Parts: sequence; structure tokens; C-alpha cells
Amino acid sequence: MKKSFRFQQWKMLLVTMFCYLFFYTGRHNFGWASTAMAKDLHIPYTTIGWISFAMLVGYAIGQLVNGNLADRFSARIMVSTGAYLSILTNFAISYAHTAQVIMILWGLNGYFQSMAWAPGGKLINNWWKGEENGKAFGFYTMAAGLSSAATYLISIVLTQQGLSWQWLFRVPVLFLLISATVFLIVARDHPKDIGYQNTGNDVMEAEKETWQSRYRQVFKNKDFLLISLSFGFESMARYGLIFWVPVHYLGNNWKNSPNSIWVTFLLPVGMAVGALCFGTLSQRLFNNNRVKPIVSGMLVSAIIAIVVYFSPPGNMILASALMFAAGFFVYGPQACFWPLSPELLGNKLTGTGIGFMNMCGYVFAALGEPLLGFVIDHTHHTDSIFLVICGICILSVIVISFIKPTQKPDY
Repeated sequence: MKKSFRFQQWKMLLVTMFCYLFFYTGRHNFGWASTAMAKDLHIPYTTIGWISFAMLVGYAIGQLVNGNLADRFSARIMVSTGAYLSILTNFAISYAHTAQVIMILWGLNGYFQSMAWAPGGKLINNWWKGEENGKAFGFYTMAAGLSSAATYLISIVLTQQGLSWQWLFRVPVLFLLISATVFLIVARDHPKDIGYQNTGNDVMEAEKETWQSRYRQVFKNKDFLLISLSFGFESMARYGLIFWVPVHYLGNNWKNSPNSIWVTFLLPVGMAVGALCFGTLSQRLFNNNRVKPIVSGMLVSAIIAIVVYFSPPGNMILASALMFAAGFFVYGPQACFWPLSPELLGNKLTGTGIGFMNMCGYVFAALGEPLLGFVIDHTHHTDSIFLVICGICILSVIVISFIKPTQKPDY
């Protein structure tokens, strides 16, 4: 492979990662704002869960639509447009005063946020050949994990500065404004856009497929449907941690021990490290078998959730280790889920497959948010969510155990 093309491969992967590095500043900031928002606007946690549900449903619908569109239109334009609209929506929320308005805006924000992941995955798949998909998607998924870490870091600093919850919707997304603009300027959708021929993944022209035919091919693949269902439970567990762990550690008296909230930062750090490790291990240790590392990761996640539930409060060293491990094992398997789209459906359906899978993930995550909020309201203990998350992880393992992945189709 020519060195010039290799340079361009990494350039496109890294600029896509850089853009996504700050995408979660437009949606994972909500968990940090929710405690103060609930008190300020007198909103119960069940309602907070439904507001989060609205965003996740908007994201799920958007994945179903935008994943398909990514196989037809420019990923570069879709990702940038979604970023700019999400920034505007976050600013609008910071000036809202009722739960109803926030719910509507947050739902719209979910749709705008959905315009990035599947199109970004399509762009990466266009530049990276099949045998390197695991590595490339591992790096891409790592960027998403680091995006959570970046959002947590910014939110922790703002929270410790004593700023109101409104600023959590204004400051973090400024970083997204910068990264999305860089992506718009630098990224290119396909090697042919800058003169390369017969490189990367040579896909069929999208014009030969209709959106209906792309969906039909996805729904005909039973293994892919089971994988998407398993991914749904994995995402429910992941978002259960991402959203409610800050609520768990903030509590009512976090100011008496302000350093305790830094424990939460290790959750997304573990996620980022896990994504990179799982993407590489699936290729090297498991010989590109994506299912085995997924099963292993979700089983360990279930065990960790139980340990968190029974661990004594106040032990910051133990809590830090558990948060890092929880993030590592619950999110790492995502790096193994994404390559299954081109492997089972073919390159021409990469965007549609990733979008459908992510749609399933966010529908399940959406259902989990009000459920966990209800559990907290009725048990009056935030640690009870870890028992629920344990069961969710086990369901993910059970579902994916029924499939035997096939080889990539010859189209």
C-alpha cells in the first residue's frame, strides 16, 4: 500500500475520531445537570428519566433514518450538520424553565446527535479494508469512550466551580463546535474523492439500491437481528451507568466530600480503554471472532455490577477501581459489535446496518432510563440500579449466544 494512501487512511480516521471526541458534550452532559435541574424545577427523578427517554428515542429514530441516508449521502455533511443543530438545541435548553419544554428539546437533540455515528462509521469503512475493520472501529469506539470522559471532565470542573446547571448545556458544546468545524474542512467521504482508485472498501454505487431494499436485506438476516437485540441490552446497561452513576455519587451531600465525584471520571476512562482493547483483541486473540469477546465482556460486567452493589460506601480506592472496570467491560464489547455490520451485511449496507443496530441500542437504553429512575424513587437508594444492570448484562449474553456469525457476503 502506498505510504500516501496510508497517511490519508489515518488522517480520515483521526479527524473522525476528533470530531466524535466532543460529540457527547451535547448529550452526556444531561446526567450532570439533572440533579440540580430536578431541585431547581421541582422535577421527580422518574420525570428526569422520561426526559432522558425522549432524547434516546429521538436518537433511536434518527439512527434508523440517518444510518440508511449515510449509504446514500455525504457522511461529512451529515455529521457536521448534526453537530451544529445539537449545539443550538443545548443552548435552547439552558434557557428553558419547564420539564415539558426541556423534554421536547432534548428529544430533538437526540435526533440531531444521531446524525454522526453511523455516517462516521460509513466513512471509516470506506477508507479501511475488511481485515483492519476491527482495529479501525476499535479506535472509533475509543473516541466515543473518550468523548464521555471529556464530557465528564468538563462537567466535573463546572460543577465544582458552583455554576448553575444551565452552564452545563452551554460550555461543553463549544468544544463540539470546534471539532465539527475541523471535521467539515478536513474529512472526505471516500478515497475516490481525492483521486484514489480501487482502494479501501469498493462498495456498490448507492444509487442501485433503494432505502426499502436496504432495510429488507437487514431484516432478512436473522443473526444480525439477534446481534442487534443483544446490543440493545448492552446499550441499556451502558446508559444506565453513564446517566445514573453521576446521580449516585452526587447524592445529597457530595459537597461534604467533593473529591468523591472524581470517581465517576474513571467510568468513561475505562470505557475508552476497553473499546481500544476489545477492538484489538477480537482481531488478534480471538481471530476476528466478535462474539466471544462480547460474551466475556458482558459476563464480567454483570459480576462487577453485583460487586458495586455490595461494596462498602466511602472506600474511594475500591470505588475507583470498580468504576474503571465497569466502564472497561460494559463498553469495550461495542468495538466488536460494529464490525459485524459489514461482516454480515456487506459493505454497501454498512451505514444501514450500523444505524439499525444503534437504533435498537437506543430504544432499549431509552426504556431503561425511566425504569431506573422509578427504581431509585421507590427504593430511595441509588445503588439499587446496579442490581438491575447486572440482569441486563446477562440478558445480552443470553441473546447473542444463539448466533453463529457467518462470513462477509460477496457484495
